[in-house]
Amino acid sequence: MSTKNLNQLLSAANEFDASDLHLVAGVPPAFRVNGEIIIADEDALTEDEITVMADSLLNEQQRKKFGEEWELCISLLHSVAGRVRATFYRRNGHPEMSLRFCGDKVAAREELGLPEKIDDLSRKPNGLVVITGPTGAGKTTTLNYMVNLINNERRCKIVTIEDPIEFVHENKRAIVVQQEVLTDVHSFNRALIHVLRQDPDVIVVGEMRDPEAIATALTAAETGHLVLATMHSPSVTHAIERIVGVFEGSVQRQVIMQLSNALQGIISQDLLPAADRTRRVLAYELVVANGAVRNLIRENQLHQLENMIQTGRKEGMVLMDNCLYDLYCKCAITYDTAISRAHHPDSIIREKSRAV
Repeated sequence: MSTKNLNQLLSAANEFDASDLHLVAGVPPAFRVNGEIIIADEDALTEDEITVMADSLLNEQQRKKFGEEWELCISLLHSVAGRVRATFYRRNGHPEMSLRFCGDKVAAREELGLPEKIDDLSRKPNGLVVITGPTGAGKTTTLNYMVNLINNERRCKIVTIEDPIEFVHENKRAIVVQQEVLTDVHSFNRALIHVLRQDPDVIVVGEMRDPEAIATALTAAETGHLVLATMHSPSVTHAIERIVGVFEGSVQRQVIMQLSNALQGIISQDLLPAADRTRRVLAYELVVANGAVRNLIRENQLHQLENMIQTGRKEGMVLMDNCLYDLYCKCAITYDTAISRAHHPDSIIREKSRAV
């Protein structure tokens, strides 16, 4: 398959409004549309065809790195598809690819389905805001929405550390410096330490992965910077447990105190198939760090956090199960989807029985 054929596939993905294109040997090209894999009505791809396509997208340095490490994730600006996050991996000794289309604009909050409170968190002068959820839950989209809001409203310096860069922000009211891991910086950890010397107001961390990155992000949030970060965890409570759990002993106690002081809010999100299967719908859980929430973290009483979120609705807090039930009541998702994604399905069943 030639570069011309790859361009045709990328054009088709754009027409289908696909979020991803998968090129796997022995299978026809596959598009992810509204969260579901759609197999193209074409011949199966061969290993040699995919190798040629992979080579066409990589420069010499990237080919060398992929040859040494067998895994590679890069961003590239393609003439047909625009900005693409390309992930290369090996199977049976040959390369295969997953391409994620990043888009060229940041959608409005209402279009994304984000709560109004996310704007308030974006406008905080300092502290830590965490966006969490599984892979493909729209975390990067939410992160870029927040960066775009700050860029439109505030005269400041924003420094992002990403792996890779998926959306390029133009300077508006703010100066935006975007750094890509393995292109501009060696690692999240080293970049985070150095970024504090670049006079930033807002620091954006593509992912908090390990103790060093988490500790540096917390220190930055405590010392007058607004830190926006993503991580992988299924709920708000699990996110806090993960931040604290990577540390041990006396260090863990210090991190608990730092987190309780620095945290501004956490949004945990997931993308669900809409009831009409024409799109995906955002479901989320949101905690805002008020005095009571900070005290729960400080006293390690996280089992009470769900009750705290429930009673904090006037402050914009939302439980995932309540969000799912609201989406079901609005006919945005099906009852089966709400039940399958609920943390406590019985709560939705009870709410539905009361409404009958």
